[in-house]
Amino acid sequence: MHEVQPVAQARSNGKGAAPKLFPAEARRLTFEAGGKRLIDGIDLSLGAGSITVIMGPNGAGKSLLLRLLHGLIAPSAGEVLWGGRAMCEAIRRRQAMVFQKPVMLRRTVAANMDFVLNLRGAATRGRRQRLLEMAGLADFADQPARALSGGEQQRLALARALASEPDVLLLDEPTANLDPASTAVIEDLVRRAHRAGAKIIFVTHDAGQAKRLADDVLFLHRGRLVEQGPAAAFFAAPRSREASDYLAGRLVL
Repeated sequence: MHEVQPVAQARSNGKGAAPKLFPAEARRLTFEAGGKRLIDGIDLSLGAGSITVIMGPNGAGKSLLLRLLHGLIAPSAGEVLWGGRAMCEAIRRRQAMVFQKPVMLRRTVAANMDFVLNLRGAATRGRRQRLLEMAGLADFADQPARALSGGEQQRLALARALASEPDVLLLDEPTANLDPASTAVIEDLVRRAHRAGAKIIFVTHDAGQAKRLADDVLFLHRGRLVEQGPAAAFFAAPRSREASDYLAGRLVL
């Protein structure tokens, strides 16, 4: 069985040692759009190594928080710091993000993988083959990536992200609307990346999936961070009414 390659302990950015990434912090993080405050003064701190799952009802701000952490959008107020530094190219190169709807290049499956491997100077047929085998896509290497099913495309998107050997892997509901077989493959890939040393930040609305994967949980409601703590304690005895209602399947108002 193939494993994801271990994350390098210190990568060069061309100017010496790689920048420190942790703790990852949000300080009074706020995002407004259309006259509405969608992320409302979030403070949090994330350590290395764990699988952090972001949960909450629809519209809670889960995906927005993930994009703010990754620097894809700028906050209206507050800041995100990685190891005490704002997002920069050296930090971004050590992260990878997988979206709910995968984006495929107009190339074959193999060429999609090689695009990332070439960027890292690591494009070998053997490495590409190992990643495709892990994703259950080795037999599709010569097919157009956009001809794959939705679940297969998402597995390719994750394998392509892992090709960069990220220190931080961010996933925005990667298994939404996927069949159980594809979900199982994706969860297995996430666990392998975690075992190799990557920090995982995973958005899901699926409480069962969160229980399977999470070491710690962030629970959002109406753009606010309502709870943060170890997953076992969160699921056993949530401290907030909103989280209790959510886990019980009640409407969260």
